[in-house]
Amino acid sequence: MTLTVDIEIEDEAWTKAEPEVEALVWRAAQAVLDAHEDIEGHGIVILLADDDSVQTLNRDFRQKDYATNVLSFPSVTSPGANPEGQIGDIALAFGVCQREAAEQGKSLAHHLQHLVAHGVLHLLGYDHQDDADAEAMEAFEREILAGLDIPDPYAEPASAEG
Repeated sequence: MTLTVDIEIEDEAWTKAEPEVEALVWRAAQAVLDAHEDIEGHGIVILLADDDSVQTLNRDFRQKDYATNVLSFPSVTSPGANPEGQIGDIALAFGVCQREAAEQGKSLAHHLQHLVAHGVLHLLGYDHQDDADAEAMEAFEREILAGLDIPDPYAEPASAEG
C-alpha cells in the first residue's frame, strides 16, 4: 500500500526560514513510515502552522491553552469513522519550534525533522507516558534521525570548559 504524506503550509514563516521545508518534513515522515511495513492506512497530513493555530488546537482538543511544538491526532479507527483511511494528522507551531531550536543550539531543520518523526511515531501508537515507553520511543527516534544524518536530539550539549 502506498502511503502519502500531505504537507499543508499555513504559516509562510516556515518557507521563509527553511525554503526546503516540504522536503525536510517529507523525508522525516517517510523515514518513520518506511521503518514500519505493517502500517494500515493511506497516509498522514502535516500542518505547518503558526503558534496561534496550534494553541487553538491544543486548547480545543487537549484543554491546554498554550502553543506547543507538535501535536499529533491519530485517526479514529472505528468502522466508517475514517473513510479516507488516514493514519492521522500532525500540527507544528513555527514560533515554538524556532525558539526551541535556538535555545537548544540546533538548526531549525534538524529540530523540525525530529519533531515530525516524533509526531509520526505518536500516530503509530508510540508514547512516552512512562520511562520505559519514553526510552523505547527515544531510541527509535535516534535511529530514524541517524539515518537522516541528524545528531542525537537527546544528547547532552557539550559543556564549555574554561
